[in-house]
Amino acid sequence: MSDDVTERVRKVIAGILRVPLERVVPSAQFVRDLGMESIKSIELIAALEEEFDIEIDEDNVADVTTVEKSIAYVKKALGS
Repeated sequence: MSDDVTERVRKVIAGILRVPLERVVPSAQFVRDLGMESIKSIELIAALEEEFDIEIDEDNVADVTTVEKSIAYVKKALGS
């Protein structure tokens, strides 16, 4: 879990949700474990797009409910 993309995604999530980085573990669910509200999901998408210079289709992220799934989504978008 120490690769660059993983750490960058974790830092973005921690910053947007204002939670300690140590809580942003792969199995953490955004709503249940990290307290994310729907407005924050929009901010998170925008922040990840900016951090990684990618385009995220908001219609395709409905099932991205955990930190691990968000990391996988970003990696796929980056082609890695």
